[in-house]
Amino acid sequence: MSGRLAAERSQIGQPTKSALLGAPAVAAGNGATAQLDPLTTADTLVERDGELSAQRDAPVGGQAVLEGVMMRGVSNWAVAVRKPSPEQIADSDADGDGDGAPPPLGEVEVTTYPLDSAMKRHRLLRLPLLRGVVALGGSMVIGFRALEISANAQLPPDEAVEVEEQQEIPRAVWAGTVVFAVLLSVVLFFLIPVGLTSLIKKQLGSSVLFWLVEGAIRTSLFLGYMALLSRVRDLRRVFEYHGAEHKTISCFEAGLPLTPANAQRFSRLHPRCGTSFLLVVMIVAIFVFAPIGLPAWYWLMATRVLGVPVIAGISFELIKFAGRNRSRGWVRALMWPGLKLQLLTTREPDLDQLEVAIASLQAVLALEKPGEMTAADLVGIEVVA
Repeated sequence: MSGRLAAERSQIGQPTKSALLGAPAVAAGNGATAQLDPLTTADTLVERDGELSAQRDAPVGGQAVLEGVMMRGVSNWAVAVRKPSPEQIADSDADGDGDGAPPPLGEVEVTTYPLDSAMKRHRLLRLPLLRGVVALGGSMVIGFRALEISANAQLPPDEAVEVEEQQEIPRAVWAGTVVFAVLLSVVLFFLIPVGLTSLIKKQLGSSVLFWLVEGAIRTSLFLGYMALLSRVRDLRRVFEYHGAEHKTISCFEAGLPLTPANAQRFSRLHPRCGTSFLLVVMIVAIFVFAPIGLPAWYWLMATRVLGVPVIAGISFELIKFAGRNRSRGWVRALMWPGLKLQLLTTREPDLDQLEVAIASLQAVLALEKPGEMTAADLVGIEVVA
C-alpha cells in the first residue's frame, strides 16, 4: 500500500502531518531532493553481495525511535513518526485474532527543531577528543527528546490531548536521565569488569594479563548485552527503523534520489553507526588502560571512570575517520567487526518504514543543504549515523 508523502515544509517545532497518497515513492523533484546530484560516477557507491554502499560521507545522522526515525543535519533535526490509525487502535483494543486484511497504516507526522551545537559557540570544544565528548552528549539529549516525541505520538487521540496539555518535562529531568544512563554504562562496562578482574589479580601476577582479562570481560559483557537486546521481540520494529535510517542516509550520501525503492537497495549497515562506535569503545579501552599497570583497587576504579571521556573522544575520532575513508580496503577490514555487530541492532525495513525515514531526512533537507555548506557552516557538526 503506502504511497507518496505529500509533506509541506515543516515549521520549526511544529508537526506537519503527511498524508499517504498513491504509489510508494517520494518525488525526486521536490525541494528536499532537488539538490541531489545525479549519479554520474562509480565513486559514489559500490555493490557488494547484491547491496549498495555509499562511498562518501555527509554531515547527517540519525536514530531509530518508536515507529519512526530521528534525523539530524547541520542546523536542524527532525522526527518522523507513523501514528496509529483509528483502525489499528480499534484492532488493538479488540485484541484482534489476525483474520482478514491488516488495518491501514496511520499518517506520518514530522516535527523539526533547530540544532544549536555548543561547539559553534566555543572554539575550545572543537579540539579533537573534546569535540567527540561534546557531540555524544548532545546526541544523547536529542535522542531522549526524540524518544519522548515518538512515544507521545503512539498514544490514542484522547490521551495525546492530555499529554499536550501538560507542561514539558523540565530540563533538569532530562539531564538527570542522561546522567543516569551514562552512570549505568560506566558501572556495567567499566567498573564491573575491573572489579571482577581484581578478584584474581594475585593469580594473574602480570599487568599485561590483567588488562587483557579485563578487556575480554568488558567486551564479552557488551556483546552479551547486545545479543540479549536483539532477542527482545518488542524491539524488533525499532531495529527495522534503525535499518531504514541507515539505508536512507546511505542513499543520500550516494547522491541518488530519496525514494523507498532506491533506499531499499542499500545495506542496512553503516560505518558511522553508534553500535560500531560502542564496539570501538570496548577495544580502545583495552589500550588506554594498559599503561596504568596494577595500582591499588581504588586507583583502578578511579582510572576507569576518569578514562571514559578520553576513550569516548578517541573512539569518536576513529569512527569519523572510518566514515570518511570507507572506500579504502584496510579501513573496511578494520570496520568489519563493527559492521557485523550491527546485524544484531538492525533489521531489514519495509517500504513503509523507509518512507518514514525519508520524510524525516527530507524535513531536515528542506531547511538546509549539507552538500552546499561552507567550512564555517560545518563548524561544530559532529554526527554519527
